[in-house]
Amino acid sequence: MTNPLLTAIDLPSFAAIQPEHIEPAVDHLLAANRTTIEQLLAANVEPMWDSLIQPLEEIDDRLNRVWSPVSHLHSVQDSPELRAAYKACLPKLSAYHTELGQHQGLYDAWQRIASGPEYARLDSAQRKVIDDALRDFRLSGIALPPEQRARYKDIQQELSSLAAKFSENVLDATQGWTKHLTDESVLVGLPESARALARQTAEQRGLDGWLLTLELPSYLPVLNYADDRELRREMYSAYCTRASDQGPNAGQWDNHPVMEQLLALRYELAQLLGFRDYSEYSLATKMADSPEQVLDFLNDLTRRAKPQAQREFAELQTFAREQFGTPELETWDIGYYSEKLRLHRYQLSQEELRPYFPITRVLPGLFTVAERLFGVAIRPLEGVEVWHPDVQVYEIVDAAGMQRGRFYLDLYARSGKRGGAWMDGCLARRRIGETVRTPAAYLVCNFTPPVGNHPALLTHGEVLTMFHEFGHGLHHLLTTVDYLPVAGIHGVEWDAVELPSQFMENWCWSREALDGLAGHYQTGEPLPEELYQRMLAAKHFQAGILMVRQLEFSLFDFRLHRDYDPAQGGRVYEVLEAVRQQVAVIFPPDWNRFPNAFTHIFSGGYAAGYYSYKWAEVLSADAFSAFEESGIFNAATGARFRENILEVGGSRPALASFVAFRGREPEIEPLLRLSGIVA
Repeated sequence: MTNPLLTAIDLPSFAAIQPEHIEPAVDHLLAANRTTIEQLLAANVEPMWDSLIQPLEEIDDRLNRVWSPVSHLHSVQDSPELRAAYKACLPKLSAYHTELGQHQGLYDAWQRIASGPEYARLDSAQRKVIDDALRDFRLSGIALPPEQRARYKDIQQELSSLAAKFSENVLDATQGWTKHLTDESVLVGLPESARALARQTAEQRGLDGWLLTLELPSYLPVLNYADDRELRREMYSAYCTRASDQGPNAGQWDNHPVMEQLLALRYELAQLLGFRDYSEYSLATKMADSPEQVLDFLNDLTRRAKPQAQREFAELQTFAREQFGTPELETWDIGYYSEKLRLHRYQLSQEELRPYFPITRVLPGLFTVAERLFGVAIRPLEGVEVWHPDVQVYEIVDAAGMQRGRFYLDLYARSGKRGGAWMDGCLARRRIGETVRTPAAYLVCNFTPPVGNHPALLTHGEVLTMFHEFGHGLHHLLTTVDYLPVAGIHGVEWDAVELPSQFMENWCWSREALDGLAGHYQTGEPLPEELYQRMLAAKHFQAGILMVRQLEFSLFDFRLHRDYDPAQGGRVYEVLEAVRQQVAVIFPPDWNRFPNAFTHIFSGGYAAGYYSYKWAEVLSADAFSAFEESGIFNAATGARFRENILEVGGSRPALASFVAFRGREPEIEPLLRLSGIVA
């Protein structure tokens, strides 16, 4: 049987990939790669870039071309068979990568190149590849004695399996609860779009009436609009206790033991490598210099934002009491009364905006923004194999007509697909002989799907999400770096990687940009100026509450890893409560188990790094201020951003890229202004 994972020449053959292909393909490549590495080392008495590093890049790329579609399918089209094959490969891949990171022969060869005469002749991107590789050898335990190296390998395998288990528990818990309704009166207050989705979901599962789920397109409208307080409480309880010892499925997919094991192993890993704790280890590959710098940054933002958040929450409490006779707000009331207050104060509801953001206008409008800013063209690609009928494929072409990259777009929530939104690499740009292979990316969201004969209608918040993920995509796809380890998002410090994504969100507020991406789905009428002005007026509604919520996540994550004590365990909820006492203005009930579904830090690569969102937002806000000064579609400024940020990828430090674009180091004032934080 021909294995499509091994025979794909370019993009993956999604239609042909089956679970039974996965483990044999991975086994074959791991064995072949090990053989190739030993042959390369035997032949390289005097290792050089072309004779060693380039062939090593080739085998790394070959493995990625097999594993990338597998990992992607595990996220967007999960099944028991696929999950089993995926999990069977995780320890093998972890062992292989640890083996490479601790391979003395490879390390010695890289060191000889770094200290030899060729190093000075290489370009700066090549030298960055070598410097990063030597750093990663040290972080892989190359200097450890044999017994500790073996322990490092075991830890990495366990961490990989536990992260996958955490994510699977969240997915199973999310899909393990539904509420079937046959009495429409329970849904009073819900917008018609949410009712139609609930009706369509019920029909798809052979039920009459309406079916509510914990997918965000179903969950959020209930929390924000349902008049039935008990329904809000029930769904909040189910959502905020997912994968825990509480709630309607208590204990069934409990992630608490998984979290404890992850934290203990991360601490042990950091200690093995000579770091005080996992936060120090995490910062070895980030812009921030020390844990103290991160905490000072977060605490400073807390001091600036919390007084405003307290005022905003007091206003909400007064409004709910005086206008609706609600003496005390519960957490399942916050979204509901916030929407009422937004409507009262600005005569604006997210649902009022939804008809003006059909996907049929938003998507071409997004492409137009990118085309005007960066001098590219985006057009559909036909005949590319996809994993679901909803998926679309596009290419990006530069002004000279050369293809710069391709991307898959998977926009809608569905069963078997994990929640959230993300960009991931499918192929990285790299030079192969005399040609350059263009990169490819997956862009994934979980929007409300089309209902009936209408196109999908997005909230403005979902439009922001789409621009955000597309910014990540541009960072990966517009690179001009030809070396895989530093092309696109590869090699970019994790606390800078959100710069292009958060940067792109700013155009969702521009009248000029909105004229191209907003139009009523039935009449084509542009977004009315009066409605736009109300939208602008409400832009910073509850900005303080939003800021301290993000700071709560960031401080919880960082302190969880900074303050870990092996004698006491993770103390997950104790740390969370301490952080809330410092920063929060809204306190959920004791049975809330938000950490148990915090996939970003327990299975998504943001461990001791969730602060990156705020850190990078300083960069993105300051970068956008350059467009405010020159004109938000100024072609010269757009070209400078493309050349100095997007195209260079990870080929130089992120701070150097920012300074090259902005002419100075970043300042925090634009972040506070654009976030609506008033001193």
